[in-house]
Amino acid sequence: MSYFDENYATIKAIADDIFKHPELGYKEFRTKQIVIDYIRQVFPKAKIQEYTTTGLRVDLDNGADRTMGILAELDALINPTHFQADPETKACHACGHFSQVAIALDLFGFLTNEDTFKNFNMNFSFVFVPAEEFIDLDYRQSLIDAGKVTYSGGKAEMMKLGAFDGIDFMMATHSIGNEPGDTVEINCDLAGFLHKYYTFIGKAAHAGFDPFSGINAYSMSSLFNVALGMMRQQIREDLFVRINPVIANGNFSINVIPNQVTVSTDVRTIEVGYMKEIAARLDDAAEGSSQALGGQLKTKTQMGYLPFVQDRYLNQFVQQVFDEQTSIKKMINDRGAIAAAGDIGDLSYIMPCIQISYGGFQGDIHGDNFCMVNPEFVLKDFPEFLSKVIERLDEKVEKNQLYHRPFIDYAKYIDEIIKKETINEE
Repeated sequence: MSYFDENYATIKAIADDIFKHPELGYKEFRTKQIVIDYIRQVFPKAKIQEYTTTGLRVDLDNGADRTMGILAELDALINPTHFQADPETKACHACGHFSQVAIALDLFGFLTNEDTFKNFNMNFSFVFVPAEEFIDLDYRQSLIDAGKVTYSGGKAEMMKLGAFDGIDFMMATHSIGNEPGDTVEINCDLAGFLHKYYTFIGKAAHAGFDPFSGINAYSMSSLFNVALGMMRQQIREDLFVRINPVIANGNFSINVIPNQVTVSTDVRTIEVGYMKEIAARLDDAAEGSSQALGGQLKTKTQMGYLPFVQDRYLNQFVQQVFDEQTSIKKMINDRGAIAAAGDIGDLSYIMPCIQISYGGFQGDIHGDNFCMVNPEFVLKDFPEFLSKVIERLDEKVEKNQLYHRPFIDYAKYIDEIIKKETINEE
């Protein structure tokens, strides 16, 4: 019986526990403690480093000249209609991060069992990261305003704090929705995005007695949405552009002309230059909509995440391991890019990263029906597959094939992309 067979019941209990107790980004305190407790249980001499509110790193040091990172995300997302949603926070694990944490802990247990990690010619760093989902933004802004964090995304924040220093390359994992079977996937690239806020400013007036004196901010936002609808015809389809405007807040009353409405939207695409181009078009459409109705516009741009291009050099070894085994039946290696995003794109700016995805789930990713249906594959067969990937990477990865950029280069790059908040006067 393999280590992963023996440890399956323990790891499944951890996965089930985290699934039933979802926590939002930068608030994953219960999940953090589960991780700490398990690490101390299987490897009491581990030195656990803590970062920001809930981030963790623990190293297995062989004194080697290469260090492999193994990453897991701690947070849940918001979907109040999910069957396991927290009744107060509306959080749920409809993205599968609970299984990522369990898989990473299983690998940590494997490598520390009988000091197995000492048989490798590289070091290992396990990094548990908060706040991957770009949600709960008012709370995260409050942390930024209080000087507790700089970035809304957990990986960028931990990059800033040095949590990834000394790591040469990173292996992450992610669940696949509507793929209940024993499936793995590599080389699926992700989009990046900006987050835009357009606040249309008008003038309040009595909606019945004197609407003529008012300037309707809601009408400006409606005109903006029409402009975006017309604009879609002129947006390239091959770059996976997605725009999803919603009304974030506004001053509404049936007898008062609304004088302020904020529209919020992501601007997603797989190419940073085109992201900036589309964002500029949106800015023009918003400005034109406000001017057309005599209003004013306040624009704010917030960086979301960078596009993620998986490292093909590293993934070739994952493919080799799959080709040599028979327990996992299906490999997806031809999907190309998708319009989903993740802050692993930011991490991939400073080091090579791969994200190996896995089936075992039914329901739509982020949907109210998403759940794990094949736990033995997810929590036993897949971690064992990853252990063989680690062995192959240890054998094959040459340090001169890897790249590294310092955090300061990332920070400068982000500053070049985003615009400062601007207020356009009438």
